[in-house]
Amino acid sequence: MLAADPGASIASIAAETGVDRRTVYRRFASREDLLAAIHECRVSAVERAIEDARLREAPVAVALHRYVENVITVNRTWPVDLALMLADAAIRRRRDACVAEVDAFLRRATEEGLLRRDLPKGWAGPLLPEMVGLAAHRHGHLSPGQAADVVVDTFLHGVGAQ
Repeated sequence: MLAADPGASIASIAAETGVDRRTVYRRFASREDLLAAIHECRVSAVERAIEDARLREAPVAVALHRYVENVITVNRTWPVDLALMLADAAIRRRRDACVAEVDAFLRRATEEGLLRRDLPKGWAGPLLPEMVGLAAHRHGHLSPGQAADVVVDTFLHGVGAQ
């Protein structure tokens, strides 16, 4: 609900989930506390996705696919407004650490020859999450694995005819 309407009230969230709003307030003192819990869950899920992908030790192509598939799942499970999420300094630091980990992986992928060396510095880093977001939210008919197949193939080979 919050992904579709960031202004959704606790009462409407409670009604949608089939509980009384007092039940929600017993667990979360305020709407802000509920949002903080959601943001914590999302960043924790991204951290687990990165860890599971084994970006530092798995073969680069394997790690790339695992990472993309995992993050597509996270994006579909926790479709939050990133601007609101990143307003929290602690969450932003954890998210920045995740970005740094992926950037280090992309440098490894370049050094190992999976990615082109002639692209402008910093090109691949922002491109990958854009493609993952597109696959997660605009192509929900594909399973996370199928969507990862498309993203990785497009990321590595582009969209032009060879």
